[in-house]
Amino acid sequence: MPEGQELAEVFAQIARELLTEATPEQTGARIVAAAVHTVPGCDHAGISLVHRHGRIETTAASDDVAAAVDTIQYELGQGPCLEAIRDHESYLISDLTTEDRWPPFSRRAAEETSIRSMLSFRLFVGDDTLGALNLYSREIDAFDEEARAVGAILAAHAAVAMSTARDRERAEHLERAVQSNREIGMAMGVVMARGLRTPEQAFDVLRRASQRLNVKLRDVASVVVETGELPERRNSPTVP
Repeated sequence: MPEGQELAEVFAQIARELLTEATPEQTGARIVAAAVHTVPGCDHAGISLVHRHGRIETTAASDDVAAAVDTIQYELGQGPCLEAIRDHESYLISDLTTEDRWPPFSRRAAEETSIRSMLSFRLFVGDDTLGALNLYSREIDAFDEEARAVGAILAAHAAVAMSTARDRERAEHLERAVQSNREIGMAMGVVMARGLRTPEQAFDVLRRASQRLNVKLRDVASVVVETGELPERRNSPTVP
Protein backbone atom coordinates (compact mmCIF):
# COMPACT_ATOMS: atom_id res chain seq x y z
CA MET A 1 0.00 0.00 0.00
CA PRO A 2 1.38 3.47 -0.87
CA GLU A 3 2.26 5.69 2.07
CA GLY A 4 2.47 9.41 2.74
CA GLN A 5 3.44 11.48 -0.25
CA GLU A 6 3.11 8.54 -2.63
CA LEU A 7 -0.51 7.94 -1.55
CA ALA A 8 -1.30 11.63 -1.99
CA GLU A 9 0.11 11.52 -5.50
CA VAL A 10 -1.93 8.42 -6.29
CA PHE A 11 -5.18 10.13 -5.31
CA ALA A 12 -4.22 13.35 -7.06
CA GLN A 13 -3.82 11.33 -10.26
CA ILE A 14 -7.11 9.51 -9.64
CA ALA A 15 -8.90 12.84 -9.16
CA ARG A 16 -7.51 14.21 -12.43
CA GLU A 17 -8.47 11.05 -14.33
CA LEU A 18 -12.00 10.98 -12.93
CA LEU A 19 -12.72 14.55 -13.95
CA THR A 20 -11.65 13.89 -17.53
CA GLU A 21 -14.31 11.21 -18.11
CA ALA A 22 -17.21 12.39 -20.23
CA THR A 23 -20.15 10.32 -18.92
CA PRO A 24 -21.32 8.81 -15.62
CA GLU A 25 -20.74 5.35 -17.10
CA GLN A 26 -17.13 6.12 -17.99
CA THR A 27 -16.57 7.75 -14.61
CA GLY A 28 -17.98 4.72 -12.82
CA ALA A 29 -15.76 2.35 -14.79
CA ARG A 30 -12.72 4.41 -13.85
CA ILE A 31 -13.72 4.38 -10.15
CA VAL A 32 -14.14 0.61 -9.84
CA ALA A 33 -10.83 0.06 -11.64
CA ALA A 34 -9.15 2.47 -9.22
CA ALA A 35 -10.69 0.64 -6.26
CA VAL A 36 -9.29 -2.73 -7.30
CA HIS A 37 -5.84 -1.27 -7.93
CA THR A 38 -5.68 1.09 -4.95
CA VAL A 39 -7.57 -0.32 -1.93
CA PRO A 40 -5.61 -3.13 -0.24
CA GLY A 41 -7.52 -6.41 -0.23
CA CYS A 42 -10.06 -5.33 -2.86
CA ASP A 43 -10.57 -7.97 -5.56
CA HIS A 44 -13.82 -6.66 -7.03
CA ALA A 45 -15.75 -3.39 -6.91
CA GLY A 46 -19.12 -2.01 -7.93
CA ILE A 47 -21.09 1.23 -7.84
CA SER A 48 -24.78 1.25 -6.95
CA LEU A 49 -26.65 4.43 -7.87
CA VAL A 50 -30.03 5.66 -6.70
CA HIS A 51 -32.35 6.60 -9.57
CA ARG A 52 -35.74 8.21 -9.67
CA HIS A 53 -38.43 6.78 -7.38
CA GLY A 54 -35.73 5.15 -5.23
CA ARG A 55 -34.72 2.49 -7.73
CA ILE A 56 -31.15 1.27 -7.13
CA GLU A 57 -29.00 -0.45 -9.73
CA THR A 58 -25.37 -1.26 -10.41
CA THR A 59 -24.07 1.17 -13.01
CA ALA A 60 -20.42 0.08 -12.92
CA ALA A 61 -18.74 -3.17 -11.88
CA SER A 62 -15.19 -4.39 -12.17
CA ASP A 63 -16.50 -7.83 -13.23
CA ASP A 64 -19.43 -10.24 -13.02
CA VAL A 65 -18.67 -11.16 -9.40
CA ALA A 66 -19.31 -7.64 -8.11
CA ALA A 67 -22.48 -7.37 -10.15
CA ALA A 68 -23.71 -10.73 -8.84
CA VAL A 69 -23.30 -9.75 -5.18
CA ASP A 70 -25.04 -6.44 -5.82
CA THR A 71 -27.93 -8.26 -7.50
CA ILE A 72 -28.42 -10.51 -4.48
CA GLN A 73 -28.77 -7.43 -2.28
CA TYR A 74 -31.34 -5.85 -4.62
CA GLU A 75 -33.37 -9.06 -4.85
CA LEU A 76 -33.50 -9.53 -1.08
CA GLY A 77 -33.75 -5.83 -0.22
CA GLN A 78 -30.96 -6.08 2.33
CA GLY A 79 -27.20 -5.91 2.68
CA PRO A 80 -24.41 -3.44 3.47
CA CYS A 81 -24.77 -1.55 0.20
CA LEU A 82 -28.44 -0.75 0.82
CA GLU A 83 -27.80 0.05 4.47
CA ALA A 84 -24.99 2.45 3.54
CA ILE A 85 -27.42 4.31 1.27
CA ARG A 86 -30.29 4.32 3.77
CA ASP A 87 -28.36 5.03 6.97
CA HIS A 88 -25.66 7.30 5.52
CA GLU A 89 -22.95 5.10 7.00
CA SER A 90 -20.21 2.73 5.86
CA TYR A 91 -20.59 -0.99 6.55
CA LEU A 92 -18.01 -3.75 6.85
CA ILE A 93 -18.50 -7.51 6.66
CA SER A 94 -15.39 -9.33 7.81
CA ASP A 95 -16.70 -12.83 7.10
CA LEU A 96 -19.88 -13.58 5.17
CA THR A 97 -20.06 -17.09 6.62
CA THR A 98 -20.49 -15.74 10.16
CA GLU A 99 -22.26 -12.42 9.45
CA ASP A 100 -25.62 -12.24 11.29
CA ARG A 101 -26.95 -8.76 10.47
CA TRP A 102 -28.39 -9.79 7.10
CA PRO A 103 -28.68 -13.62 7.24
CA PRO A 104 -30.46 -14.22 3.90
CA PHE A 105 -28.02 -12.00 2.01
CA SER A 106 -24.90 -13.30 3.76
CA ARG A 107 -25.89 -16.91 3.19
CA ARG A 108 -26.66 -16.49 -0.52
CA ALA A 109 -23.58 -14.36 -1.21
CA ALA A 110 -21.32 -16.91 0.49
CA GLU A 111 -22.94 -19.85 -1.29
CA GLU A 112 -23.23 -18.34 -4.77
CA THR A 113 -20.02 -16.31 -5.06
CA SER A 114 -16.37 -16.41 -4.01
CA ILE A 115 -16.75 -13.31 -1.83
CA ARG A 116 -15.92 -13.58 1.86
CA SER A 117 -15.64 -9.97 3.02
CA MET A 118 -16.95 -6.65 1.78
CA LEU A 119 -17.00 -2.94 2.51
CA SER A 120 -19.65 -0.43 1.43
CA PHE A 121 -19.40 3.37 1.48
CA ARG A 122 -22.19 5.87 0.95
CA LEU A 123 -21.54 8.14 -2.05
CA PHE A 124 -22.79 11.61 -1.25
CA VAL A 125 -22.22 15.30 -1.93
CA GLY A 126 -23.72 17.54 0.76
CA ASP A 127 -27.15 16.12 1.54
CA ASP A 128 -27.45 14.43 -1.86
CA THR A 129 -26.98 10.65 -1.62
CA LEU A 130 -25.90 9.33 -5.00
CA GLY A 131 -25.49 5.66 -4.07
CA ALA A 132 -22.75 3.43 -2.70
CA LEU A 133 -19.27 2.21 -3.53
CA ASN A 134 -18.98 -1.52 -2.80
CA LEU A 135 -15.64 -3.28 -2.34
CA TYR A 136 -15.38 -7.07 -2.30
CA SER A 137 -12.66 -9.54 -1.36
CA ARG A 138 -12.19 -13.28 -1.68
CA GLU A 139 -10.39 -13.28 1.69
CA ILE A 140 -11.79 -13.20 5.22
CA ASP A 141 -10.90 -10.02 7.18
CA ALA A 142 -9.51 -8.46 4.01
CA PHE A 143 -10.19 -4.83 4.91
CA ASP A 144 -8.07 -3.57 7.80
CA GLU A 145 -8.07 -0.03 9.20
CA GLU A 146 -5.72 1.30 6.52
CA ALA A 147 -7.79 -0.26 3.73
CA ARG A 148 -10.93 1.31 5.16
CA ALA A 149 -9.22 4.71 5.27
CA VAL A 150 -8.09 4.45 1.65
CA GLY A 151 -11.57 3.27 0.63
CA ALA A 152 -13.17 6.25 2.36
CA ILE A 153 -10.91 8.67 0.50
CA LEU A 154 -11.67 6.99 -2.80
CA ALA A 155 -15.41 7.12 -2.04
CA ALA A 156 -15.17 10.88 -1.45
CA HIS A 157 -13.39 11.37 -4.77
CA ALA A 158 -15.90 9.08 -6.46
CA ALA A 159 -18.90 11.00 -5.13
CA VAL A 160 -17.61 14.32 -6.43
CA ALA A 161 -16.70 12.82 -9.80
CA MET A 162 -20.05 11.04 -10.22
CA SER A 163 -21.96 14.19 -9.25
CA THR A 164 -19.95 16.25 -11.73
CA ALA A 165 -20.47 13.71 -14.52
CA ARG A 166 -24.19 13.53 -13.79
CA ASP A 167 -24.58 17.32 -13.82
CA ARG A 168 -22.59 17.56 -17.06
CA GLU A 169 -24.81 14.94 -18.71
CA ARG A 170 -27.98 16.72 -17.57
CA ALA A 171 -26.69 20.02 -18.94
CA GLU A 172 -25.90 18.38 -22.28
CA HIS A 173 -29.37 16.82 -22.44
CA LEU A 174 -30.95 20.19 -21.71
CA GLU A 175 -28.85 21.88 -24.37
CA ARG A 176 -29.84 19.26 -26.94
CA ALA A 177 -33.50 19.64 -25.98
CA VAL A 178 -33.34 23.42 -26.40
CA GLN A 179 -31.63 23.04 -29.78
CA SER A 180 -34.17 20.44 -30.86
CA ASN A 181 -37.11 22.62 -29.86
CA ARG A 182 -35.56 25.58 -31.68
CA GLU A 183 -35.23 23.56 -34.91
CA ILE A 184 -38.77 22.23 -34.61
CA GLY A 185 -40.04 25.79 -34.22
CA MET A 186 -38.08 26.95 -37.25
CA ALA A 187 -39.37 23.98 -39.30
CA MET A 188 -42.94 24.83 -38.31
CA GLY A 189 -42.30 28.33 -39.60
CA VAL A 190 -41.12 26.95 -42.95
CA VAL A 191 -44.18 24.70 -43.26
CA MET A 192 -46.53 27.53 -42.30
CA ALA A 193 -44.95 29.91 -44.82
CA ARG A 194 -45.33 27.41 -47.67
CA GLY A 195 -48.88 26.30 -46.91
CA LEU A 196 -50.46 29.10 -44.86
CA ARG A 197 -51.12 26.59 -42.08
CA THR A 198 -51.73 27.30 -38.40
CA PRO A 199 -48.98 26.37 -35.89
CA GLU A 200 -50.99 23.32 -34.84
CA GLN A 201 -51.36 22.16 -38.44
CA ALA A 202 -47.68 22.76 -39.16
CA PHE A 203 -46.63 20.68 -36.15
CA ASP A 204 -49.01 17.91 -37.22
CA VAL A 205 -47.41 17.87 -40.69
CA LEU A 206 -43.98 17.37 -39.12
CA ARG A 207 -45.30 14.75 -36.70
CA ARG A 208 -46.92 12.71 -39.47
CA ALA A 209 -43.73 12.88 -41.55
CA SER A 210 -41.78 11.62 -38.55
CA GLN A 211 -44.14 8.67 -38.11
CA ARG A 212 -44.27 7.87 -41.83
CA LEU A 213 -40.49 7.86 -42.21
CA ASN A 214 -39.85 6.31 -38.78
CA VAL A 215 -37.29 8.98 -37.85
CA LYS A 216 -37.18 11.36 -34.92
CA LEU A 217 -39.17 14.55 -35.12
CA ARG A 218 -36.09 16.69 -34.56
CA ASP A 219 -34.36 14.98 -37.53
CA VAL A 220 -37.33 15.76 -39.79
CA ALA A 221 -37.25 19.34 -38.54
CA SER A 222 -33.53 19.59 -39.25
CA VAL A 223 -34.06 18.51 -42.86
CA VAL A 224 -36.91 21.00 -43.32
CA VAL A 225 -34.79 23.84 -41.92
CA GLU A 226 -31.83 22.89 -44.12
CA THR A 227 -33.66 22.20 -47.39
CA GLY A 228 -36.99 24.00 -47.06
CA GLU A 229 -38.73 20.75 -48.02
CA LEU A 230 -40.29 17.83 -46.18
CA PRO A 231 -38.33 14.57 -46.66
CA GLU A 232 -40.36 12.21 -48.83
CA ARG A 233 -38.85 8.81 -48.03
CA ARG A 234 -36.70 7.14 -45.36
CA ASN A 235 -33.73 6.39 -47.63
CA SER A 236 -33.55 9.95 -48.92
CA PRO A 237 -29.99 11.28 -48.59
CA THR A 238 -31.35 14.28 -46.72
CA VAL A 239 -32.89 12.12 -43.94
CA PRO A 240 -30.40 11.19 -41.19
